[in-house]
Amino acid sequence: MTETLPPMGVDLFDVPTDDGCVMVARMSPSTAAPGRWQLPGGSVEPPEEGEMLDEGALRRNAARELLEETGLDSAPEGLSLWAVTPGENRSIGLVHLAPPRPAAVVRERFVAAAAAERAKGCDPELDLFTLVSLPDHLATLDGPHADYLEPVVRRYAQGPLQYGA
Repeated sequence: MTETLPPMGVDLFDVPTDDGCVMVARMSPSTAAPGRWQLPGGSVEPPEEGEMLDEGALRRNAARELLEETGLDSAPEGLSLWAVTPGENRSIGLVHLAPPRPAAVVRERFVAAAAAERAKGCDPELDLFTLVSLPDHLATLDGPHADYLEPVVRRYAQGPLQYGA
C-alpha cells in the first residue's frame, strides 16, 4: 500500500523589534481563500529528483515565500523552525521564525511587493496585513481566519519568541 504525505506549507513570523507583534495577512479576492487571515506562507515545493526534503530545503522554501509574499528577504540559514501545526485537509504547517525587523520596514516592503505585483498586471496573493500580539486582536479582523492562526498567536502571547532557538 502506498501512502502519500499530506500537503505541507511553510508559514512565516516576522516580529518587528519596535512593538513585538506578529504579521498576519489577508488573502486577496483572486485566491482560493479570499479574505482569509493567515500567516504569510505557501506550499512546500517537492524536492528535485534524488534530493531530500530536509531542514535546509524547508528553510529555502520559507525564505522564498517570505520574499514573494512580503518583500522581506532573509537567508534560509536565518530562519528557524518554531512550530508545526495541523491544518485543513490533513495538511501540515511549518511555522518558521524570521529575524526581527522594525514595523516600518515590514510595512514598506509589503507595500512595495504588492505594488510590484500590480505593476506586472497581477493581483498580489496577500492584499492587506496587520500586526497583532494577542489572540484577542484577531477578533478585530474582518473575515475568516486560517484554522492554525489563533493557536499560533496564543502560543506567541504566552512567551517571547526565541529567534534562533
